[in-house]
Order: sequence, then C-alpha cells, then structure tokens
Amino acid sequence: MTDHVTISQAGGIMTLSLNRPDKKNALSDAMYGALADAMTRAESDPSIKVMLIRGEGDSFTVGNDLADFAKANQSEGGGSIGDDRNVGRFLKCLARATKPLVAAVQGHAVGVGTTMLLHCDLVYVAQDAKLSVPFVNLALVPEAASSITLPSRIGHARAFAMFALGETVSGKTAADWGIANAAVPAEELHGKAMLACETLATRPAGAVTTTKVLMREAERLAARMDEEGGLFAKRLKTAEAAEAFQAFAERRAPDFSRIEG
Repeated sequence: MTDHVTISQAGGIMTLSLNRPDKKNALSDAMYGALADAMTRAESDPSIKVMLIRGEGDSFTVGNDLADFAKANQSEGGGSIGDDRNVGRFLKCLARATKPLVAAVQGHAVGVGTTMLLHCDLVYVAQDAKLSVPFVNLALVPEAASSITLPSRIGHARAFAMFALGETVSGKTAADWGIANAAVPAEELHGKAMLACETLATRPAGAVTTTKVLMREAERLAARMDEEGGLFAKRLKTAEAAEAFQAFAERRAPDFSRIEG
C-alpha cells in the first residue's frame, strides 16, 4: 500500500482517491499497485457494488510519474507495461472489471488520466478540466487499449488529433463528445459523482454487472493492452524517446529532426 492512494468504503461504494496533490497525482508504480489491489479486492467482495475513482487537489492526475518511467527504462525489461508490473495489473483490472466504475475529474487528466476514463461506466468532469493523451509528444504510443476505446468513442479524426497533435480537450468538450456523461461546475463535481454511485448501489447488483459485461469485450481490450504494452516498451528504448524525455527534463522543445523514425 501507499499513502498516495487512500481507500474508503461506505454504503456499498469503494472510493479510490489519488492523494499526491503536491505532484498533481502523478502515478508511481506503488500507486498503480495500490489501485490494482483495491480493485481486485472489490471484485470479490459482494458488499462493494460500485467503485469511485477521484483525485485530491487541483488535478485528477497528470499521468505517469516520469521519474518512475525513466528508472524503468534503464532496468531490464525496458519499461514494459505488461502484467509483471503494477501498471499492467491496474490496466487489466480496468479491462476486466465487472462492477461499475465511476470517475470524478477535475483539473488535468493526462495520459492514463484520460485513457482510464474510457473504461469507466460513468464519468463526471469539471467544466474547466483539461483532458489530453500526448503519448506521441514523448515518442510513445497509446496504452490502456485507448487505440480502440478512444476512436470508438469520439471517432478517428478527433482521436488522432488528440494522440498525434497532443490536442487538449476541455471538460465541456469531453461531455459534448461523449467521453464524459456531464461537465459540471468544479464545486459540484464530487457531489454529482457520489450521487451517481449511491444510485448505482441501490440497483440490483446482478443485473448491473451482467449489463456491463454484455456492453464490453473485456478480453479484446486486454489483448490490445498487451499489444500496446509491447510496442510501448520498444518505443521507450528508441532515440526518439530518449530525446523526448531529455527535453522534458531540460524544459525545452524536443528536436526529432535528425532522428530516423
């Protein structure tokens, strides 16, 4: 466990709170492990009817802790996001979850902060939230099966612009496009999400979970996660990625002009 993820349970609702506000809830390997452990436990606990994912502070999450990823890139395995690492465990929990997932999103939702929302059944965002999936900016590729889920949700052209151009989407636009159920004033966000959780918790659990399973192709999503994960690990070893990460650390624009693709 880690202090950077707090878990509470009441009224059939398990709340998973990202609690690293000083780092805008950047996700470490330990945080992924805590999330995966909690979701695994929830799946086997009949008293838990719904899971709520939220973030403390002014952001949902800015995505992966790049220091963690730099360390993984230097280790044997090259930063794989397969099932042997906590990030892979967490992503598979998202793909295979049978109980409803609800998300409350404020501030920045970067990378996995956006792609995990595509596995949630209900998503509420603050109107001024900022969603982005800038994998290509770091010379990487999509993860969390988002190469399937994002274009299926918003269409190829919009998804490619978010991936390849790094375009940021506001909370209002996310709701208009169908990434989120609703965009609300920031002060109403957590109440809105909790109300949805409380409502789901009163519904017949068997009917809810069966409906969710029918609506998803869990194994197809899991297989795409494996495919993306292998390519992601290979991309971490490229000269493009080295330049992107070095430029990020040096707070400058990367220069890919002399690097062959």
